[in-house]
Amino acid sequence: MAEAKDQRHPQYTKDRQIVNELLAQSRQSNRDYADLARLIVRYKGFIGARDIQTDLLKILNNWQLTEEELFVKTRAIHAMGKVYMAQDEGQDDWA
Repeated sequence: MAEAKDQRHPQYTKDRQIVNELLAQSRQSNRDYADLARLIVRYKGFIGARDIQTDLLKILNNWQLTEEELFVKTRAIHAMGKVYMAQDEGQDDWA
């Protein structure tokens, strides 16, 4: 059986920038946690963007979190209210 060819995610360029910013963080905000969780969900199982997938795991490690701990934290953050600022309203970036 032939191996699947890596794909380029349509949000790759924008996501790469966010990942680079997360890699440089020394203190995390609620937005940072939410972005990391969102990107992990987006790229889990995606065939391609292996650099982003590797860096997402590196960020989790740097922040001393497991994926499950991150998701527990972000569920609590989302339960408190809006995470994303008003400038993001109307944008659906979960694709």
